[in-house]
Amino acid sequence: MREPAPASRTALFLRRLTVRLGASRLGRRGASLLAVAVIGGFSLYGVVLGGHVEEAEEFFVDLGDVAANVAGFKVKQVNLSGQNHVTPPEILAAAGIKATTSILFIDADATRARLEAMPWISSASVRKLYPDRIDISVVEREAYALWQFNGQIQVIARDGMPIAPYSDDPRYVSLPIVVGEGAEKQVGEIVEALARVPALRDQVRAAILVADRRWTLKLRNGIDVRLPEEGLSDALLQLADLDREKKLLTRDITIVDLRLPDRVVIRLSDGAYDARMQMLKAKAKAKKGGAA
Repeated sequence: MREPAPASRTALFLRRLTVRLGASRLGRRGASLLAVAVIGGFSLYGVVLGGHVEEAEEFFVDLGDVAANVAGFKVKQVNLSGQNHVTPPEILAAAGIKATTSILFIDADATRARLEAMPWISSASVRKLYPDRIDISVVEREAYALWQFNGQIQVIARDGMPIAPYSDDPRYVSLPIVVGEGAEKQVGEIVEALARVPALRDQVRAAILVADRRWTLKLRNGIDVRLPEEGLSDALLQLADLDREKKLLTRDITIVDLRLPDRVVIRLSDGAYDARMQMLKAKAKAKKGGAA
């Protein structure tokens, strides 16, 4: 059970005025009604003169809460469930529930919409139980991957929604990383395709979306794997087979290009290229000498 958030200065003022008048001959209920009438008249006059409509809206909500609370409809209990990453104070603040909130003036649908606008929350339900209880249940999004773009890393959900800045939280360090504009919207495609080839997935440091069309994998050993626009899963299976049978990804290479349907193109590292050229020259020389 959570206590409502602290009241605004306006609400505190109304409460004090009601208490003071309640100590007089008017009694508690009469004092509350008089406070509402007097302050309401002054506030309406001030709104007309000053044009402070937004401030007046909050003021009149507090004013209505005071009157409803006197009638026994003050929110005394808020039950929260389902939260993990979002804190109770954050939920209460988004819901607009304060220490002086009346259950009469809570719009359950509007409150639910405000909660579902929070990045971590995918769905919420709000129940009003008269006279003084609110039940709020939320379903949070799950951290699915890390998205790097413009030098920033965000934790994102399966639908690509950024839900938190990256931190050293142990829950985040093992998440797959996607990079580039639009990568968050296609994250499910590459993560699910890699999940089918776990031996290959474990070698991937990051997946980069190129021109919003295809992926390039950055492996932990520095090799780039250029994947085709179509047939992503088949290309990954082919690569896994080549690595299993020929130890392709442990060779001295820099690029594996799988974009062509009928061949695999491999680029050697500079050192491997030079060594190969020297070997070919030596073989050519030996062959020439033997022919002589």
